[in-house]
Amino acid sequence: MLTTFIRTIILYILVLVIMRLMGKREIGQLQPFELAIAIMIADLASVPMANIGIPLFSGIIPILALLGMHLIISNINLKSMNMRKIICGKPSILIYRGKIDEKVLKKEKFTINELQERLRGNNVFHLGDVEYAILETSGQITVIQKPDKRTTIPADFQIMPEYEGIPYDLIVDGKIMHENLKAIGKDEKWLEKAVKKFKIRPEQALIVTLDGKGQIFCQAKEENSK
Repeated sequence: MLTTFIRTIILYILVLVIMRLMGKREIGQLQPFELAIAIMIADLASVPMANIGIPLFSGIIPILALLGMHLIISNINLKSMNMRKIICGKPSILIYRGKIDEKVLKKEKFTINELQERLRGNNVFHLGDVEYAILETSGQITVIQKPDKRTTIPADFQIMPEYEGIPYDLIVDGKIMHENLKAIGKDEKWLEKAVKKFKIRPEQALIVTLDGKGQIFCQAKEENSK
């Protein structure tokens, strides 16, 4: 029992490290070769995990080999456009200038209902609103709506919004984010004064953020608000 537990922990850590090395893509955004490698890694890890009669290295070595393959293919993708098309394929235009391309739908094994479902996932509920719908190599669909159906932006009214920057987390679950404090040129004394305005101490804060305009959002932990 203890042996199985230890082997499981080792394989879990190994798979976790390898998946992190493979990048930060979501499952739905994986390229076909990345998805295949991820599935194979999971399968290889489960065999020595469940069967202690199989040497642990019998699972580790193939997993490391797949990581090597992933790194090689990724480098090939970066350096060769032609190989990228062979390995990953190329995007397909399902809707072109407002018209559904039936040939492309059939080629990609897409039904009208599936297309409508994907459009709804992009907050588009009427086919007539779509100018282009592109099936990406990851399986995601990019939708470009007709000009009169798109959400307006400040540039449409020749308005230049103020620069907002990015918000910084200064405290998360009572812990001070020292790197973020340093990035904005502040110290702990400044943070204590800022949080004191909300009648709490830093360790009592659930979250404290500072946006690009200098506005602070602060929420206390529940036990402190009672």
